[in-house]
Amino acid sequence: MDKAIVIENLSKEYKNNRGIYDINLEINPGEIFGFLGPNGSGKTTTMKIMVGLMKADRGDVRINGYSISKDYEQAMKNIGCIIENVTPFPYLTAYENMKLCGRFYADVDDIRIYKSLETTGLIKYKNEKIKNYSLGMKQRLGIAMAILSNPEIIILDEPFNGLDVEGMVEMRELIIAMSKQNKTTFFISSHLIHDIELTCDKVGVLYGGKLLGVDSTQNILKNYSSLENYYLSEVDLNGDF
Repeated sequence: MDKAIVIENLSKEYKNNRGIYDINLEINPGEIFGFLGPNGSGKTTTMKIMVGLMKADRGDVRINGYSISKDYEQAMKNIGCIIENVTPFPYLTAYENMKLCGRFYADVDDIRIYKSLETTGLIKYKNEKIKNYSLGMKQRLGIAMAILSNPEIIILDEPFNGLDVEGMVEMRELIIAMSKQNKTTFFISSHLIHDIELTCDKVGVLYGGKLLGVDSTQNILKNYSSLENYYLSEVDLNGDF
């Protein structure tokens, strides 16, 4: 079976000597992968390279078998993503923003737009202008945009940010349901350990630009009392470079 995402020797160094170094990772179709690390550890850099918003110094990413450096269009064909902040047009309604977003895809109609808004709990606010939305509602709209084309792979940078407790629970349930029902592959970054533990099948710990360890959540919780303990132990063992 082909891997959904393969990251090979991915490296990117900034002028301030921060960046990411030799990241290697494989994610299977339908898996929910959690990229766990503190702010500034290189999560967003990795994800920007994965979707072509930034060039790597070395290494490559293959999505559904297609290289992002050699076959970008094919690699991006079945991907939905939110990297950094969601920035919809504030003077448009949620529906209008979704309609605009839908123009990038061949088969998105109003039914698909309403389904995405319903899935993310925004259907009753579809005619409200985004400038009146809370941070959590904007985050949900971002997810609605990411799932609009019914992609096979969804890449989400800090999707739990700005959500209240209820919103976090709903977001976790949405991700797990899509993974189970549609076999959607998720690549999620977060610094919120609890949400990663409750959502993801597999976890990678990124610290100081290096991938310290990757394991299934099941294995981690067999050997450690919590994901937090695993994280602290990995950072303790490998975190001082």
